[in-house]
Amino acid sequence: MYSYITFLTDFGLQDDFVGVCHGVIARVAPDVSVLDITHGIPPQAILQGAAILANTVPYMPKAVHLAVIDPEVGGERRAIAIRTRDGCTFVGPDNGLLIPAATAAGIEAAHELTDERYRLERVSRTFHARDVFAPAAAHLAAGVGLAELGAPVDPATFVRLPFPEPEVGAGRLQATVLAVDRFGNVQLNLRREHVDGIGLERGDRVELALELEAYYAVVADTFADAAPGELILFEDSYGAYAIAISGGDASALTTAGPGDAIRISPAA
Repeated sequence: MYSYITFLTDFGLQDDFVGVCHGVIARVAPDVSVLDITHGIPPQAILQGAAILANTVPYMPKAVHLAVIDPEVGGERRAIAIRTRDGCTFVGPDNGLLIPAATAAGIEAAHELTDERYRLERVSRTFHARDVFAPAAAHLAAGVGLAELGAPVDPATFVRLPFPEPEVGAGRLQATVLAVDRFGNVQLNLRREHVDGIGLERGDRVELALELEAYYAVVADTFADAAPGELILFEDSYGAYAIAISGGDASALTTAGPGDAIRISPAA
C-alpha cells in the first residue's frame, strides 16, 4: 500500500482533466494523497515530461508515480506499470515517458494494464488517464498487487526515447534543449562534467550558437553574478546546466525550445 500518488501530465489546469482524475483516485483510494508534480508540460512533449519526471521523483516520498503524456491514446501503445527497487511503482503509457525515471530507480518488474477489474467500467478511446491509468494507480496505492493488473512485460521491449547525449569536443560542447520552464530558463542535457570537460569556469564568456543566431553568455553560479538582461550559463537546482537571463526570458530572446541544438564554445 502507498500513502501517496504523484501526478504529472500535459493537461494544464484550464479544463477538467486533472480534477476528474483526482476524483477517480479518491473514489478508489480515499485515504491516499495526490501530489501534483506539474500539469504544465507542453502538449505532447514526452521528452520534456520524461526529463522533469526523472528530475523530480528523487525528491518525492515512496509513491505510485502516475504520469500521462499520451499522444497515441487509443492506438497500439501499451498501458504499463513498473515496480522499481526503491519500492515505488510507475504508471503510464509505454511511450518512453516513464523510462528514464524508472531506470534510474532500478526496474524490478513490469506488467501491462489489461485486467478490466482495475479500469473504469466504460473506457473511452481518448481519455485513458481517467479510465485506465488513474484507476490502476489508485488500486495499486490501495494494496492491489502489481501482477494482478495484467500480463508481465519484458523491460527490454519498452519504448525508449532517443534521449540526446551531449557531444564534448575540443573546446566546444554540442548540447540539446530538454525543457523550458515558465520563467524562460532553457534546460540543457549538460552536467558539470561536460562543462568541466572543455575547461569552462565561473566568469568565462561563451558563445551560444543556435541554428540561425549566436549569442554571448557568462558562466555564472547565480543570477546575481550577471548584469540585468545578460545571458548566463549556470548549473540549476537539479544539477543540469541551463541558459537564463538575469531578470528576463532566455527562451523568448533566443527562440530556443525543446529539441533544439546549441553549440557552446569559449568566446573569442
